[in-house]
Amino acid sequence: MTDINADGPVLEHAVLEVRAGQAAEFEEALGQALPIIRSATGCVRANVSRCVESPSRFLLLVEWERLADHDPGFRSSSGYQQWRALLHHFYDPMPVVEHFAEVGPKDVRG
Repeated sequence: MTDINADGPVLEHAVLEVRAGQAAEFEEALGQALPIIRSATGCVRANVSRCVESPSRFLLLVEWERLADHDPGFRSSSGYQQWRALLHHFYDPMPVVEHFAEVGPKDVRG
């Protein structure tokens, strides 16, 4: 196993299970929440996708310049408090958030 470099770029991954019947309201709140995380120091990009098979399941992917930009960085900011107030009441259960460091050869396509 190779060492994982948490000082380099990381991809945050969280599967968001939204309470039944609240997906539309969640998507509306995302419209306010995504600009908050996208403006955070070290955030390269942040996107949320909706599951085709399970419409109340969403996938959050955030690319950070380094792990510390997310935690403690964003997580200790006032922006995170806004993010949390906008979105956390939709989750059941609370999501598991994990970070991934790229391995293997780079994909050099477009």
